[in-house]
Amino acid sequence: MKFLKNLIKNYRESQRNQEIKEQDVTLSLDDSFVHNFINKNGKFLYCTKIDEIVIQLNNILKENSWNEILCTDIDLLKILKKTNTNIKSNFDSQTPFFTTCEHLISNEGDLLFTSNQLNSNKLSSYSNNFIVYATTSQIVKNTGDGLTSIKNRFSGNLPTNISAIKNYSINNGNEDNFMDYGSSNSKNLYLLLFEDL
Repeated sequence: MKFLKNLIKNYRESQRNQEIKEQDVTLSLDDSFVHNFINKNGKFLYCTKIDEIVIQLNNILKENSWNEILCTDIDLLKILKKTNTNIKSNFDSQTPFFTTCEHLISNEGDLLFTSNQLNSNKLSSYSNNFIVYATTSQIVKNTGDGLTSIKNRFSGNLPTNISAIKNYSINNGNEDNFMDYGSSNSKNLYLLLFEDL
């Protein structure tokens, strides 16, 4: 009889554990983005002060022995001038690229870019190494929300060349997405995420 009680008790506990495992977990947009971004092998650095951005940027440059960096953003140049690295402003496909992005896509962990960052160059023509500065206010739920935001913000003068980085491992192509066949947008990517909310 004791055996039967233990068997029923164990069955009920396993049912309860199964129900707990099957419950949907709802994450905030930023938690969801970070979770998806890290699962794709992105390197994430959270900062609350501009001084921390400079420190983390110096650490990235030192870690990778990068003595030169490509940057075309005037605001980011102010940050870069606080580092000990040579700054290039002319396009070079071999030099690591320091840039901003339009949006961080929460449900996929992707980064959305336009011609505001890439000019007329394809994302795949840039270096394999990206450092991206973004803020928490740039996080949106999905690509549709990101595109709507771009449309609303730049109405009348829409940027072109809209692209996304979807993989953060150079050797991990996006073989299962036939839309990306022949053009790999995989990058070794560091994200400097600044808390602005």
